[in-house]
Amino acid sequence: MAHLKVENLSISFGGLKALSGVSFAVNKGEIYSIIGPNGAGKTTVFNCISGLYKPNSGKIFFKDQDITPLKPYQVAQVGIARTFQNIELFAHMTTMDNLMLGRHTKLKTGIWSGATFLHANSKAAREEIQNRGQVEKIIDFLELQAARNHMVINLPYGTQKLIELGRALALEPEILLLDEPSAGMNLEEKENLIFSIRDIRDDFGITILLVEHDMNLVMGISDRVLALNYGQVIAEGIPQEIQKHPEVLKAYLGEG
Repeated sequence: MAHLKVENLSISFGGLKALSGVSFAVNKGEIYSIIGPNGAGKTTVFNCISGLYKPNSGKIFFKDQDITPLKPYQVAQVGIARTFQNIELFAHMTTMDNLMLGRHTKLKTGIWSGATFLHANSKAAREEIQNRGQVEKIIDFLELQAARNHMVINLPYGTQKLIELGRALALEPEILLLDEPSAGMNLEEKENLIFSIRDIRDDFGITILLVEHDMNLVMGISDRVLALNYGQVIAEGIPQEIQKHPEVLKAYLGEG
């Protein structure tokens, strides 16, 4: 059974077809990448999966559940988290506070009962301690200790990208959608990111769906790769096949 399945996904904006009959399936525990030139429809696929866009036709299934009609917060609740191509953090909040916001779907006490806790034994206080413990694990995992109490706006871009990744992990997802996670990173940061993505899959058991322009990263980390061009699938296969595929060389690499 596919962990995530996209069937005949199509969406248009005005007269422009952003996606046309896109289908693919991601298996549990895979690192599955989507590549293509600018405007190929990669981020549009992510926006449809995460509920930001509603397709004109087609369906999206997560563990055999049709999630196509769900709103973004409902998609997060069922176990799908994402990062964004452009960083979507609260710049004037600390790293810790941004990561704690990623725990919002795990809160059970609610805002009113949470506001009334005055002692360490209250339900809301225990929940706060538990959530902070989970966030501390993410801080350790991504080696963000030095950034813990710094406002995001004062941190390097590469660190901000890691914080956004950490906030997505704080949701404890089953599937993680990573949209251009290496953008703006230097070579060392990209190499560390590769290890982090593999560890997220291996240590946390999270399935990874990746959109990425860095072909070295994609080919070095992916189990399978899907290539898009003009909103349509032009190839799918293991990295070695995609690297040699004539349609990919022509459309994505400008060769042939």
